[in-house]
Amino acid sequence: MAEEKVDVRWHDHAVSREDRESAAGHRGCVLWFTGLSGCGKSTLANAVDRRLHARGLRSFVLDGDNVRLGLNAAPALLRQRHDEAFASRFGLGFGPADREENIRRIGAVADLFAQAGIIALTAFISPYRRDRDAVRAMLQPGDFIEIHVEAPLAVCEARDPKGLYKKARAGEIKGFTGIDDPYEAPLAPELAVDSAARPPEALAEEVLRWLEQSGKIPRP
Repeated sequence: MAEEKVDVRWHDHAVSREDRESAAGHRGCVLWFTGLSGCGKSTLANAVDRRLHARGLRSFVLDGDNVRLGLNAAPALLRQRHDEAFASRFGLGFGPADREENIRRIGAVADLFAQAGIIALTAFISPYRRDRDAVRAMLQPGDFIEIHVEAPLAVCEARDPKGLYKKARAGEIKGFTGIDDPYEAPLAPELAVDSAARPPEALAEEVLRWLEQSGKIPRP
């Protein structure tokens, strides 16, 4: 079988990234929040987003659940509008390969946000180090800011806001991160925050200080 020829080329935009960042008053980048389910990724990402917006900075949260309702919908959701072949081919489940593709797509979208001079905040478990490193390699140097939201498994399981740990322990969910599938913690994240010891508001201020000190956003 002959290899399919792909003739797709990148087209430069009329408005450059530098012009967009100059208009925004800050650098575009990707804040990649990673950690176990229930560690507080989404809570922290939204707390940071709220503070950035209050300063008049351009930011947007890409939340794991929200993205799974549209761009990276599961086959079961796609079957509501498409046939089985379409749903099986393009829908994403939670196996290793589907999780890899989930993160690849999110990385590509987040990269577009960064190029537009926007601060993208992504809140995904993203359990595999290889997948996160692949996103880092996809982005321009300095754009990928890995933030490990640390919390012991026992704390996350006690919180269990969606009841997922309970279902995983009961065998109703297979391949659940932290129970029967590993979480590979970052080896050298740009920032690590302890969500078990400090409230989201304090952690959000820590993230903003890092952004200021690194020159991503101006000091108020």
